[in-house]
Amino acid sequence: MGTFDAQVGQNLPMSSASIATPRINRPNLVAVGTIVWLSSELMFFAALFAMYFTTRAVQGPATWLHSTEMLNIRFAAVNTTVLVLSSVTCQFGVFAAERFQNKRTGSIFQFSKWGMREWFVLTFLMGAFFVGGQIYEYVNLVGEGLTISSRAYGSVFYITTGFHGLHVTGGLIAFLIVLLRVNRAQKFSHSQATTAIVVSYYWHFVDIVWIALFSAIYLIK
Repeated sequence: MGTFDAQVGQNLPMSSASIATPRINRPNLVAVGTIVWLSSELMFFAALFAMYFTTRAVQGPATWLHSTEMLNIRFAAVNTTVLVLSSVTCQFGVFAAERFQNKRTGSIFQFSKWGMREWFVLTFLMGAFFVGGQIYEYVNLVGEGLTISSRAYGSVFYITTGFHGLHVTGGLIAFLIVLLRVNRAQKFSHSQATTAIVVSYYWHFVDIVWIALFSAIYLIK
């Protein structure tokens, strides 16, 4: 799992090129560094999960059940589905980046002709929909009296989902940066493809974390 540089060094003599190990067999350091950083992020979210379940155990099942009844599970499920599907569209963008296809080569309705730009724009819109849905849910819950300071459940709910929402927002900013770099560049380069791929690592990570959070907060009573 990683991005590889397929260029072998054109100025090397034939004998040296045949002996030297091709770069295609060497993992990209940017991708490796991103994976290491995501491992530290995993520890951060593990701490949030520990806080959530510890608070739940201390409060007791009766108190927790009363608070969870305020959640709109159906709406959250739709929001979750959109985020999960955005991981699929993101990966299609990665496939296009690996082919060095930064934009579509056919009609906007020919999805098979889409490039990285179209897939990442769609991913951005779906991620923005998720964040907007989360804000909408917060507004409704606050209107029903569930605030971050009203009770213990409110504190852990807003802290866990809020930090995840910030991570999703960070991913949206990363998509914007990638798209701006592609639009300004005259030619889609290997470094831009690498950036697109490591951004996808991050996006898949926040999607997986949300699936776990959704299961713990909305489904486990």
